[in-house]
Amino acid sequence: MTAIDAPTGPPRTPAPSGATGLSTPAEHLLRAAPAENFPVSPIVLPAAVRAHFNALYAFSRFVDNIGDEAAGDRLALLDRLSDDLSVIWAGGEPELGVLRLLARTVRACDLPAEPFERLVEANRQDQRVTRYETFDDLVHYCTLSADPVGRMVLGVFGLATPDRVVLSDRVCTALQLAEHWQDVAEDLAAGRIYLPQEDLDTFGVTEDDLRARVASPAVRHLMAFEVTRARTVIDQGAPLVSMVPGRLKLALAGFVGGGRSALDAIRRAGYDVLGGPPKAPKPRMARFALVALAQSAAPGAPAAARTAAAVATATSATGAGVRRGSGEGR
Repeated sequence: MTAIDAPTGPPRTPAPSGATGLSTPAEHLLRAAPAENFPVSPIVLPAAVRAHFNALYAFSRFVDNIGDEAAGDRLALLDRLSDDLSVIWAGGEPELGVLRLLARTVRACDLPAEPFERLVEANRQDQRVTRYETFDDLVHYCTLSADPVGRMVLGVFGLATPDRVVLSDRVCTALQLAEHWQDVAEDLAAGRIYLPQEDLDTFGVTEDDLRARVASPAVRHLMAFEVTRARTVIDQGAPLVSMVPGRLKLALAGFVGGGRSALDAIRRAGYDVLGGPPKAPKPRMARFALVALAQSAAPGAPAAARTAAAVATATSATGAGVRRGSGEGR
């Protein structure tokens, strides 16, 4: 992977006391859930499953908060977290409250360690890398920062089969891209740029352009390109909705709809993300979720999903597909 190492300098401004420490309670972390682009614990799911989803979200938010906002040596904190995380699969009881909650879900659903370890590694990478040369590099980062979450969700239902996982990875990568495109200004203030350098160069966009209060035509053209590319990726993964049963179908339609509505919000903002992250109103998110659900119920949807999974598997094996996704030109 070709990426640019993080420059030395002051750490990001720490969050309020207690928000990013290793002792942060799960209840505090769950307060961030309503701000996400998708429903974290959909009401359509049974209470026991929602509890598992909350445990997964609390862990993911916990790791991200340490990597993004904690004061002090974040790598050391992540190492301590990783050590305590490994206790779960060793059969012990972790010290951290968030991990004790997670342990119940891991053991009840027999989840493997790898997806959780990948999330920790993504946040280690955030401490070392602040720029990405190519879209391929960014997608590789998403295999650490985003794809594991979808695998966890499928694992809770015992549905993490290879054909479902490959489509889940597409959906999760697209959700991560949508978040990066919404948060360009916020990430830049933190010293990070997720827009690939090759794309900045292609559209003639400089870092100073990204610091402006209003997006220039070049920035808007760049963001239109990135939004179209992310939309292609989520469309590749959307057939997953037709490959799962019952209430999970509703939840996954919400995830797909949330990603599409986030990208649509950027479009509706004229591709200007520099004044803050464009957000879709809840009714619009619901509408996109209903569209995803309807598409999954269309005649031929299961067969189309199997074809999509086969194509995604083949293109992943050859290095094509998401990493060579197309988008609008200037």
